[in-house]
Amino acid sequence: MFYGLPVALHRDAIWQDGVFSTAQLIAAGIGKRTLSARVRRGQWQRLHHGVYATFSGPVPRAAMLWAAVLSSGDGAMLSHQTAAELSRLTDKPDRLIHVTVPSERRVVPVPGIVIHRSVRCEEARHPVPWPPRTLIEETVLDLAGEAASLDDAVAWVTSALGRKLTTQDRLREAMTLRRRMRWRADLAELLSPDAEGLHSILEYRYHHDVERPHGLPAGARQAEFRVGSRRAYRDRFYEEYLTVVELDGRATHTIDKRWDDIRRDNATSADGILTLRYGWLDVTEHPCQVAAEVALALAKRGFTGARPCSPGCPVGRAGRRVQPSA
Repeated sequence: MFYGLPVALHRDAIWQDGVFSTAQLIAAGIGKRTLSARVRRGQWQRLHHGVYATFSGPVPRAAMLWAAVLSSGDGAMLSHQTAAELSRLTDKPDRLIHVTVPSERRVVPVPGIVIHRSVRCEEARHPVPWPPRTLIEETVLDLAGEAASLDDAVAWVTSALGRKLTTQDRLREAMTLRRRMRWRADLAELLSPDAEGLHSILEYRYHHDVERPHGLPAGARQAEFRVGSRRAYRDRFYEEYLTVVELDGRATHTIDKRWDDIRRDNATSADGILTLRYGWLDVTEHPCQVAAEVALALAKRGFTGARPCSPGCPVGRAGRRVQPSA
């Protein structure tokens, strides 16, 4: 599979997907003239300056990742979108390869490789997997810190939590180690014990823009129940008031997902529980209207604590629509 490698490099060839730096090859006894001859004959390939693939033919993604790390020198590691790809934090690999190097390092720009610098390389490095990469907590915070908007930053955090790649405690601890962190106050709120169970950006927006500013009770998040023999979850369950709020952040549904939602709503209704369903635009563009509808539903079942967030907020009117019987 790897042409002409000394036995001493066989194990490294497997770990490094057949990619080596010039220094590694020379240390194993392969001279520069031999190296050049094998590239000239098409047995090996030069991927970057000082980095070679010890095989011919197509270069797989894993080998390109190793080449990016080796071309960036000692202390380099995959980070940001590329570390997210390896950690399965994202399902859409970035065309570019992101590498973080120590802050004092100067790296010659290479097309297709984005270089980031950090004073915390040793603390941020994952101790186990190869190729070297940042810890999942560092990856999440790197991406959140460079996000174009707060929603994008929150999405990285909720994705990591929803996929069970890390925990609120570990993310909170990692954030305290950073002297500077964009969106720190908002992310600290998201990672607080009060926000435990928020697994999507839409759930965060519902908590942040609908529940909290309008005095609604904190519904149970991802409340488990059974639909026949299957396990299902309610996004928000106000158990005392027998009311459920379902949040749908996707623009489209598959037929299977649509029927899953119908079965879940039917099972909930059969138990005498009211279901309210809201999408992304409802929660993000009309949070006060959503809060007013939820407050009215809860008020009809005994809740009295809703309050308007501003003078024109319809939540105040919703409360007046429920009058005690004479």
